[in-house]
Amino acid sequence: MIYKCTGLLLPALLLALLTGCASTPALDEEAQRQRLHQAAKTNVQLGIEYMREGDMEMSLTKFQKALEQDPDLSGAHGGIAVLYDRLNENEKAGKHFRKALKLSPDNSQIQNNYGQFLCKQGEYEKANEQFDAAASNPVYSARTAALTNAGTCAMQIPDMEKAETYFRNALEIDSRFLPALTRMVQLRYDQGNYVGARAYLQRIEELAPLSPELLWLGVRVEDAWGNREASARYGLLLKNNFPDAMQTRALQEWEDERLNR
Repeated sequence: MIYKCTGLLLPALLLALLTGCASTPALDEEAQRQRLHQAAKTNVQLGIEYMREGDMEMSLTKFQKALEQDPDLSGAHGGIAVLYDRLNENEKAGKHFRKALKLSPDNSQIQNNYGQFLCKQGEYEKANEQFDAAASNPVYSARTAALTNAGTCAMQIPDMEKAETYFRNALEIDSRFLPALTRMVQLRYDQGNYVGARAYLQRIEELAPLSPELLWLGVRVEDAWGNREASARYGLLLKNNFPDAMQTRALQEWEDERLNR
């Protein structure tokens, strides 16, 4: 026997058969909400990729589309906040960072990004609150980055003792973490501790090729230490490997100034 969706069915079978004959508005709305949510997450990932590639216009388009699809997606607010920060639209960036954290108050990545934004605004105490919150999450994969960001921010206060504590905490987690090692070179140089700066620089050389920033630091560290040969070696590497880097231009200006003394 074939049953049809009519009012002639037995009462005991009526509810079960009706659910198979037509979908309810509530189920339709939930399915649509889930589709929009997934589409929004996809657009967030696309927005991030476009931002990495430097296509800020397309990145903004994708983040805005994600927010249209799901206005309560914290990742969309967090992503567009980072983009606005890079575009120097500080008011919009701050607004979306705050919204992202309201939606996901324990999101360590958003906390870390918001901390960097606040530090650039000179709000050092609030920035370190965000960094501390991110770094205190034992399952956050970028704890070393949050601690290093906190130390870098502390250097801007400047509070060198606090900065060193953050860098050392990062290196306790990962002794080979290059950003923390790099900041320790800068910290020691700023303190006039050229022996210490050189020691950290040598540790980095054992791990990876030196960046323009580190080569430029090497020039100045060795010059301050009185080792002109080593200073010239770093300078030559900087000029040959990174001719268009801002550090290379700074080196040229530094050399010209010394010649004109």
